Amino acid sequence: MNFHAPIYSDPPASRQQSALLNLVQGKPVLAIFEFTLMCNSACGYCDLPLNQKRYELSRAEIKRIFTGLFRSGIRHLFIQGGEPLLRKDLPDVLEDLAAIGFAMTLVTNGTRLTAELVARLARLPVSISVSLDTLNRERYRRIRGRDQLPQVLAGLELLADYPQAKHLTCIVTEQNRTDVREVTKFARMRGFTPIIGAYHWDVLAYGKAEAELMYERETAIAVFNDLVNSNTVPRGYFREFLNDNLRWLKGKKLRPCDAGKYSIAIDASGNLSACLAMPHVGNLRQQSLAEILAQLDRTAIKQCSDQSSCNILCSRVVGSQLRNPLAGLTRKAIGLAQRFA
Repeated sequence: MNFHAPIYSDPPASRQQSALLNLVQGKPVLAIFEFTLMCNSACGYCDLPLNQKRYELSRAEIKRIFTGLFRSGIRHLFIQGGEPLLRKDLPDVLEDLAAIGFAMTLVTNGTRLTAELVARLARLPVSISVSLDTLNRERYRRIRGRDQLPQVLAGLELLADYPQAKHLTCIVTEQNRTDVREVTKFARMRGFTPIIGAYHWDVLAYGKAEAELMYERETAIAVFNDLVNSNTVPRGYFREFLNDNLRWLKGKKLRPCDAGKYSIAIDASGNLSACLAMPHVGNLRQQSLAEILAQLDRTAIKQCSDQSSCNILCSRVVGSQLRNPLAGLTRKAIGLAQRFA
């Protein structure tokens, strides 16, 4: 089966027009999907309601709901958790979503990657983002709450020849701020694009305030200044994301967030919100996307956007690339280079 061939019945021009119309009208083209809220880590900065045995959408429900989202113009998905690899049907669901026509990014802690899984993913339009905050085993345990660094490094080795774009995401905290340059070099040497964000705490419902991880802003600013000046993060969107973090750390006003406009967040039960930091406003099992979008609190979204460049970077990726088209083209070029190298 060719998983790149969508099951959506409209002609390709119509599919493209649907997504383009969404951009023109300020409607979502990206969905962040918390595929499961089960997790095998206990990260100090995570405030998600993990491991509470909540209802999760079945494979059939995901296929039905996301077929509707595709018809509504959404084209890109971030598949995350919790830890998405804990659900055994993950590869089957990704194949379903690829067949519908979605391009996807799988966000994982990297502890459950296997050769068989990587081989299945390599046949799909799925880029991979692995979380890695430090190469120091003890500091990894303190940040992530589990002694799992050896498993992560083994998983990264399995991705050595992965044909799609691959990223390493590092969140700067007091614990790892001296390790960030090493992590970015490690990523570049292995064909990964480093994504560096600042730890945020008490941003609405997102980000747990963990004393051991909290930094003084001046020390974090020094980390990001060093990254920008060192060119260890390639030019393009992710360099712009570094600058957004610097602007936030310095207390400067940022450009508008995409939450509820170009992007939405969907939890494992089908509840929808503007982003992971904001409350749910409806459930896609009972309501259409249009009905739920009409219920969003746009004032609250703007207030949050004005205050933060939070490390849910997907809530700024679409608008940032529209405002900086060369950054978007650079990112695509990097992805193609990685794919065909």
